[in-house]
Amino acid sequence: MAGSPVDIFIFAPLAPILGVILFWFIQLLLIEDQKYLLSKIWHKHEPLCRFTNFLGLLFQTICQALGYTVTRSGISSFYISVDYGKVAPKKEKKGVAEWLSNGFLFVGPFFIPASLLLICLFFLLNNGFKISAYANYTFAEGLANFGTTLYTFSEKFLNFLYNIDLLNLAHFGFLLLLIFLGLGVRPSYIGETKKEKIDLIYDLKNIKNFLLQKPLYLLVLFLIAYLFFYISYFLKHSWYMALFSVLGWLSIITIISLLITHAIIILIKTTDQIPGRWRFLPYITIPSSYIPLRMLFIFFPMSFSKNISLLVMILATVLITILLLKYKTNKFKTKTSMK
Repeated sequence: MAGSPVDIFIFAPLAPILGVILFWFIQLLLIEDQKYLLSKIWHKHEPLCRFTNFLGLLFQTICQALGYTVTRSGISSFYISVDYGKVAPKKEKKGVAEWLSNGFLFVGPFFIPASLLLICLFFLLNNGFKISAYANYTFAEGLANFGTTLYTFSEKFLNFLYNIDLLNLAHFGFLLLLIFLGLGVRPSYIGETKKEKIDLIYDLKNIKNFLLQKPLYLLVLFLIAYLFFYISYFLKHSWYMALFSVLGWLSIITIISLLITHAIIILIKTTDQIPGRWRFLPYITIPSSYIPLRMLFIFFPMSFSKNISLLVMILATVLITILLLKYKTNKFKTKTSMK
């Protein structure tokens, strides 16, 4: 469907940009919710919570170091601990170089760590990186094309996770990286050692200050994006859509990793209610239900063996947890005694 020149040349370039911003905002909401969950298990699992903070600081510090490297400021010192991370440049640069370095620090952690997993997926995922062919699209069609590209990637990515083989070192290593990404997208700074409250408002304030500090640079960035769109348009290529599709894929990877780590933290929080050594039974159920079944299917192969093993592991863990909550906690006994 042909659109007006104003729609095509003014509004259509904004479609994938707004799409990326939407998924990035979903990341922020999930990160904030995860920090709340971590605060609920801090008193019993301080080492785990401090480890998540270390991962967040590690990602943040690496992004800052990468910013100094890209702008050729150099790195004079690199320090990382559980509670603090800092990179000092060899040369203090101003102007565009300083602005870009701050961009790597404030925005980079939301996308750069996920790029490592995206590279891994290029070797693990089949037919998930399809980008809509060039089209003379309007704003609405641009959003639809962007959504279709992300839907295709999400479907293939979730299908890979649904068929993941935990006995395959490559698959198991990727899952660990995915969990580490979800746990450390942003530093948590929870508990008694917190230095500053890092939350959704803090992130948005930093990014707002970063963008409005140099409005001229932001305007130039938009002009470059529009210029890239026009080049892609007149040469009849999908380069512009491809660029923002990659950013969208990074957001999808991060969102899925956050959902997985949400499930892990909820499991930890739930098993904390189970008294004594019984609380470890759900964790023992995970390998003891998966490995024997996978070994059985190796000797007696059948269709959907990986799916069945994964589903049995998840269902067995959930069922064991529910039964332990029912029969090993004092909740139901208290209700009975009250009657």
